Amino acid sequence: MSTSVAPAIDYAAEIKRLKKEKNAVILAHYYVVPEIQDIADYIGDSLGLSQQAEKTDAAMIVFCGVRFMAETAKILNPAKKVVLPDLDAGCSLEMSCPTEPFRKFREEHPDHVVISYINCSTEIKTLSDIICTSSNAEAIIRSVPSGKPIIFAPDKNLGRFLAKKTGRDMLLWDGACMVHEAFSIEKLLKLHSQHPNAKIVAHPESEEPVLRVANYIGSTTGMINYVKNDPHDEFIVATEAGIMHEMMKAVPHKKIIAAPAMEDNTCACSECHFMKMNTMQKLYLCMKNEKPEIAIDEELRLQALKPIKRMLEISKQAQL
Repeated sequence: MSTSVAPAIDYAAEIKRLKKEKNAVILAHYYVVPEIQDIADYIGDSLGLSQQAEKTDAAMIVFCGVRFMAETAKILNPAKKVVLPDLDAGCSLEMSCPTEPFRKFREEHPDHVVISYINCSTEIKTLSDIICTSSNAEAIIRSVPSGKPIIFAPDKNLGRFLAKKTGRDMLLWDGACMVHEAFSIEKLLKLHSQHPNAKIVAHPESEEPVLRVANYIGSTTGMINYVKNDPHDEFIVATEAGIMHEMMKAVPHKKIIAAPAMEDNTCACSECHFMKMNTMQKLYLCMKNEKPEIAIDEELRLQALKPIKRMLEISKQAQL
């Protein structure tokens, strides 16, 4: 497809026009660039986006996030067109759990219930009994009878945190998110010494040393709600830096500081380069040309749908 665009184009205006013209809905994750968050119909975390994708009546779902999120929307909406601004927007956590090794791992433990974090491929979803997100993972685990052994995949950090929280002895797949593993505990403690009154909030995908010093651990939506509702006025936030935009909009009177990454980069924080592959130009072209389009084999889709539906059912019961 052509990528030539007039330099003076008003992307926001054109995207709004195309949205109306094509009966499209724009779903965006908290980690994409602020310009896209500001134009999206819905901004959320993986659970919220899945729920929104399930109930939308739009003819075209434009998913600003990473590929597994758009695939989840397509699994839930086979009759709708689902497009993604950049098909190469992958996920390091998804990549840490290849299909065939995981299939073998599951076959070695046939008596286990497999709970897979939504940050995985469609193929891994088909090998799972229930999908979860960081928002509903605790409720999902507690829904499994106490005597039933559990495999948790692919994030070992999230799995370790949940095992401690629920008291379940889970078998963990050795996967991780490069964004949440990038935080430096030494730099974090140094930053906190400079802001001793700040509360530390962290995503459960972070490594254990970071979680040990956190005042609150939760999903992206959970962190935003915590910062909004807690009376403190200063917070250090250990998750992908894109969340800062929505947080600062929600609490402009509070001081929000990004937790430092191990490596020096442009913002000294931790960013997902896959999420940042979503740009206004790509979003415009994606809506104009209605591609790249997500396509999933029907048999594969039906297999992947079962554990996602189970997740959504449990979430509704738990009112998450």
